[in-house]
Amino acid sequence: MPLWPRDQRDDYAAEVGNIPTWQVFAPSAERATGAAVVVFPGGGYCGLAPHEGPGYAEWLAAHGVAGIVVNYRLGSKGHRHPAMWQDAARAVRLARANAARLGLDRQRIGVMGSSAGGHLAATILTQFDQGDAASDDPVERESSRPDLGILCYPVITFGEFTHSGTRDALLGQNPPPPLVEKLSAELQVTGETPPCFVWHTWEDGAVPVENSMRFAAALRERGVRFELHVYERGGHGMGLGDQHRWAGDCLAWLRERSFVE
Repeated sequence: MPLWPRDQRDDYAAEVGNIPTWQVFAPSAERATGAAVVVFPGGGYCGLAPHEGPGYAEWLAAHGVAGIVVNYRLGSKGHRHPAMWQDAARAVRLARANAARLGLDRQRIGVMGSSAGGHLAATILTQFDQGDAASDDPVERESSRPDLGILCYPVITFGEFTHSGTRDALLGQNPPPPLVEKLSAELQVTGETPPCFVWHTWEDGAVPVENSMRFAAALRERGVRFELHVYERGGHGMGLGDQHRWAGDCLAWLRERSFVE
């Protein structure tokens, strides 16, 4: 389903075949916990990796959590910030606005992202708003603040240790320094940032592990609860491949937060 109603739709996105959408992967009625996680696939803001979108959503649904996959606008299609952030915020608002219809708890809606999708998730985790109470659109009246975040080998910083391809696809060549700072999530953490589960591998040769470590340090400094896992083995873009033990660690964390029974 399209993220945006027709009167708010991006005409250019339609022209280039990049209309942002959301897709709900619902758990069985017997397993449903009422929690949901909005999933942003990775792909360097140039594509969307299926194993980090529907693959994650099906895994979440198998454990009773509704997985909501967002196909957001991409730099490879000519879009730049803030289009992607707007899509991410809209998806969280939509989940809340449709909570009754989807059988969801409005207070248990998280976000999840991998690589560039992790950057998008980190951006909405640190730069949300409480909604526009004066809007004619009931969806836009909803808060875009997630209740928790799951970041898988995320791009966090656009300074040292960044993934330059992700930065360029989002901001273009030679972006102004204030914009680079604004989109470096470790610099935007506040005490209102939701709790996070963050994981990376020491061996990641594409997005350095310092991205996750610096974000965790910023969360610690601001008094935000988090769980950080740095695994020795594994490359970039692993997803759920080989049943990596991060998945079990993440489920245990979600269970502690009443997302999983």
